[in-house]
Amino acid sequence: MSDTQENLGSFIRENSKLLREYFETRMKIYRLRAIRLLSKSAGYFFWIIISLFLLFLFIIFFGIVLSLWFSKMTGSYIAGFSITTGIIVVVIILLALFRKPLFVNPIIRTFISQSEESFDEEEQF
Repeated sequence: MSDTQENLGSFIRENSKLLREYFETRMKIYRLRAIRLLSKSAGYFFWIIISLFLLFLFIIFFGIVLSLWFSKMTGSYIAGFSITTGIIVVVIILLALFRKPLFVNPIIRTFISQSEESFDEEEQF
């Protein structure tokens, strides 16, 4: 029994530098993976913010154009803008009712596929 302990102790002493380098390398790999994940997440976040801002501008200008068109058709600015407001309210209600199949489920699927891709990439190393 003590012979086994001596062999294990001598093995650890002889390979301690190698073990230390192994753990340092593994820590660098984990750090780099975390940086890559954070960079991807930040890139997607900024892309979403910019896209939402552009979509917001599009919706505003489209609403103004639609309101002015309805105003010309009805002969009244109040009626034209009211019709456009009603259309926007209906769209918001429909989006709220169908938020799960339109937004929540696709986002969940995207996160799952992204995590599977990153897991597959890690297995290659």
